[in-house]
Amino acid sequence: MRGTVFTETMLGTVRLDADNRERRIRLDLRAETEEMLRPHRTTRARLTGRVRIAGIADAPCEDGELEISPLARRRIRYRLTFTSGGRTLVLDGWKSVTARRPVASMTVLPVTLYEGGTRVGEGVLRFPLATGLAPFLLSFRFPRREDHAEHFAPRWDGTPGRTEVWYTTLTDPATGTGVWLHHEVTAPADGSEAFAHGWVAAFPREGEVRHARFGPVPWTRPANGFDADSVTAAPGQLAGSADDFHWKISEHPQGKSLFTFPRWSWRRPLLPAAQMLPAAHATYDGVFSYGQDTLTLRAAPGASARIYGHGNAHRWTWLHADLGGGDVLEIVAAVSTRPGLRRLPPLVFLRLRRGNRTWPRRAERSAIGWLGLGRFRAAFGLPRWTVTGRTALRRIRVEVEQPPGRTLTLEYSDPDGARAVCRNSESADARVVLERWWGRWRPEETWVLDGTAHAEAGER
Repeated sequence: MRGTVFTETMLGTVRLDADNRERRIRLDLRAETEEMLRPHRTTRARLTGRVRIAGIADAPCEDGELEISPLARRRIRYRLTFTSGGRTLVLDGWKSVTARRPVASMTVLPVTLYEGGTRVGEGVLRFPLATGLAPFLLSFRFPRREDHAEHFAPRWDGTPGRTEVWYTTLTDPATGTGVWLHHEVTAPADGSEAFAHGWVAAFPREGEVRHARFGPVPWTRPANGFDADSVTAAPGQLAGSADDFHWKISEHPQGKSLFTFPRWSWRRPLLPAAQMLPAAHATYDGVFSYGQDTLTLRAAPGASARIYGHGNAHRWTWLHADLGGGDVLEIVAAVSTRPGLRRLPPLVFLRLRRGNRTWPRRAERSAIGWLGLGRFRAAFGLPRWTVTGRTALRRIRVEVEQPPGRTLTLEYSDPDGARAVCRNSESADARVVLERWWGRWRPEETWVLDGTAHAEAGER
């Protein structure tokens, strides 16, 4: 099934009862529905965006809804909440659709402002046909609705030389401890029996990093996810034990899936490997214990991801950063194992999700640029590595530091038998600077993560 996404800008004036002064107002909105938009039916959409009132507010839309019912109820109703100067305001209004005045009724929006249920102002907004119609029509998208559960089903079809991974990383907000759960199926390239194995690790703020392995055991091909050696990773549930580690955790996805690589590469495995996140932003509840320590997780932020391919790259780095408010940054940078490609710079796949928008718009953009020009760049190294890049109007710099005392080194084998080494930290530091071009580069947003970034550097 597919939903509908579009953007809309409206301009006008509003008058507050307190000062009786007319102020300019602008709404920049993004509407997202769970189903295809059908004008003859009533469709409800979630609104996000920004509200700007001269001298009063320049704030994000915190809780917005749109009722689209031009024929069934003959109205299009907007209701959104925003905060201004410590005051929580609600903007409510609707376009009254009529066949006698089709253009005016579809473009004029009378609104009323409320605070705590009391009216505090009113105004009128208009959709600017001359400048807004083309962007409005071009903004329509009909994305496929993602089901988190469908991405947990095993992908391996019996072909030798493949590896498949389910992994979850999270941070306990009470103690700052990072948690890593890695579940893997390896089908050796020589055609021998596929086996399941993995590991679990804890990264406390103070003290040594600890881990335990489970498996290898024969892979039995369960239907819903990973299930081997008393360890399970299924939609909404993670459970298991290994040595003195024990865990039973429930996962609550908070947003859409995120495709770090091009979406088509996950559906049709033509690349050497592909990675995606069924739960790019999720919260976790449950119990995680190791040794004498027990973590009682309550709304712990984290994510779950999937990998399917031929094995690891020659060299790679990875970052998952929870930026707060549901915003996330995911980076995979890698150098191919093929001898002729090892001398080339790393391919960088960077996906920054802010609100409901993901930048760059297409996953290929950061990896290949425009016909090879403008590719994002990665500088490998430990304990620090960086990624930089730009599009036409934005540029980004990401600095990641994996302190040795908070980094775990693990060895394992790829399907071809080659030794792989990963150096992982679920309590890494990161600094992300996003800039926008306004005649010159100006800071748009800066995020600093102190011990809450999830990062890895590896090689074969």
